[in-house]
Amino acid sequence: MGIKRNIINFMEEKLYKPMLKEELAIKFGLEGKEINAFYRVLEEMEKEGIVIKTRNDRYGLVHRMNLIVGKLEGNEKGFGFLVPDDKEKEDIFIPAEEMNGAIHGDRVVVRIISKGIMDKKDEGEVIRILERTNKTIVGTYESSKNFGFVIPDDSRIAYDIFIPKNHANGAKTNQKVVVEITRWPEKRRNPEGKIVDILGYVGEKGVDILSIIKQYKLPEEFPEKVQDQAKRIGQRVNEEDIKNRVDLRDLNTFTIDGADAKDLDDAVSIEKVGENYRLGVHIADVSHYVPERSPLDKEAYKRGNSVYLVDRVIPMLPKELSNGICSLNPNVDRLTLSVFMEIDSNGNVVDHELVEGVIRSKARLVYDDVSDLLENDNYEAFDKLDKVVEDLKLMEELCHILSEKRERRGSIDFDFPEARIILDEDGIPVDIVKEDRRIANRMIEEFMLVCNETVAEYMYWSEMPFLYRIHEEPDMEKINSFNKFVHNFGYMIKGTQEVHPKELQRLTKEVKGKKEETLINTLLLRSLKKARYSSEPDIHFGLAAKYYSHYTAPIRRYPDLQIHRILKSFYKGKLNSQEQAKLEAILPKVAEHTSITERTAEEAERAVDDLKVAEFMSKRIGNIYEGIVSSLTHFGMYVQLENTVEGLVHFSNMLDDYYEFDENNYHIIGEFTRKQYKLGDIVKIKVVKADLVKRTVDFMLLS
Repeated sequence: MGIKRNIINFMEEKLYKPMLKEELAIKFGLEGKEINAFYRVLEEMEKEGIVIKTRNDRYGLVHRMNLIVGKLEGNEKGFGFLVPDDKEKEDIFIPAEEMNGAIHGDRVVVRIISKGIMDKKDEGEVIRILERTNKTIVGTYESSKNFGFVIPDDSRIAYDIFIPKNHANGAKTNQKVVVEITRWPEKRRNPEGKIVDILGYVGEKGVDILSIIKQYKLPEEFPEKVQDQAKRIGQRVNEEDIKNRVDLRDLNTFTIDGADAKDLDDAVSIEKVGENYRLGVHIADVSHYVPERSPLDKEAYKRGNSVYLVDRVIPMLPKELSNGICSLNPNVDRLTLSVFMEIDSNGNVVDHELVEGVIRSKARLVYDDVSDLLENDNYEAFDKLDKVVEDLKLMEELCHILSEKRERRGSIDFDFPEARIILDEDGIPVDIVKEDRRIANRMIEEFMLVCNETVAEYMYWSEMPFLYRIHEEPDMEKINSFNKFVHNFGYMIKGTQEVHPKELQRLTKEVKGKKEETLINTLLLRSLKKARYSSEPDIHFGLAAKYYSHYTAPIRRYPDLQIHRILKSFYKGKLNSQEQAKLEAILPKVAEHTSITERTAEEAERAVDDLKVAEFMSKRIGNIYEGIVSSLTHFGMYVQLENTVEGLVHFSNMLDDYYEFDENNYHIIGEFTRKQYKLGDIVKIKVVKADLVKRTVDFMLLS
């Protein structure tokens, strides 16, 4: 048993009262150098938020002192919410006056000061800041005679940062800068900093997205060691590489991706075996080229995933791998980890096989071309690809079978409208196009889902350490609150103690095509927990799956690369007890870290999208459009245009009356005219503002 565990067990005892570190050292019978090592462990446990040192220097367990550790989510108005490390605990509201110098992103210890009643959250105060996350902040510089300020891009950081004149580093007003914090905020005192990087003037080409990259601390260039290792990797598969591999080069494999995709990490194949289908999912064998603990591996782990921004990709692996030797380009040999699944007419996987293979893709197909073929019998793009066409039609059959199976078991399918932002060569948005999920996209999605599920189930029953993709059952309080909300629209969810995904699936079908569809689906999604990686098996609630993993994208997701290594070791009989113990030690860390990098990537991608939407609409101030009321709030209503752009009509921009939100009846009503606005109403609006800093769009109501 480790020293940390011994300390925790000792402090867990009922009779334990907080003790000085010296008293603890005596209790543990420590002498000489052991004492200093023990003190270092206590400090480490304090930083981790396991123990806390009181004002009189005594140590106790955080949870026994009614304290909660977590991450702070800030708000531009100065207050915040604590998101506890313990996923079972609800968020805690922190009033502005109780933030005590903490800012968005900080890891803190909070004391509950009042219990929430009815639907209100518990209130707390920050009593200790364990870790400062925002050591650097991106924002816009404003200069005055004797000093300057940086206004953070992230509105959740509620302070402007004071910059002494001698720390401005030559920055000019209206330039985007990176500031390093030199003094943290205190009551009635702003944080202080020095400018360490000047990104360029607001509005200069590329500065906007670069600012977001810096804000989210996304890596840009690969370190020299990593680049050197990547450059040493050959770009052709040689005979040595394919030794002991299954030769699949004659198999009719092909890729289906977006027109712009360069990292083609999955290919598919299909054959009929009697009445069953033999589906092959062939995934680039990235682990062959990225040895564990090598510079490439360490950098891939650090990044966690590729980040897909509107006009660029920040890849997890250098282009020599992601766009080169690991990309399953047509008519060249490529190494794969291939899963063959025999699937019956009900969508059941009756048998499967995993092999280290070598393939030679027969074609690089594009989603739209494949969809045009299958939906409209458009053969134009398929000259000399007769065999591919036959296979695509088989795949369409299988896709429907798999989709129906998922539907039968209760898998929830959120069909949100997606938009693609089109930029010109200067990075300026020139169009926003609504995109549908067509048959080709759905087909590949189904094949990846069944492959990920098959791999996870097999490893679960093998009782080996593994990395799962889990989506836990929702919190019933949130579901019951959501149920009250949908009751306004005449819907109801059965079950107050627990809810089956099938019940939520029924609701998504019921609202399909209705004016309230987008709002209800959005709120339902927010009522569910976020999917994450875990070393412990659990359900995937949204997919109604008992076992699930991420296996199919090792070029762009580190968990998939980790899983490939585990699978290869297992199939080769190398997962002895020593290797298993090693995996059991590292997998929880991999799961936690990659869940965090995934969330960061999602936030950054959303920020860039919002920015480019705001920029697109900034050129259309004064334009008049028709839109649909998509959401109602206490301060106005959101209207969505045909191209998916959503803007706020604030009550101050509804000029014909004084309006208020009637929460019980879920409509907005005028004080004098009694005019009402409900979800789904078609309204005419004028674009009045597009804020490129806040990344928001404002409309004025015309009718």
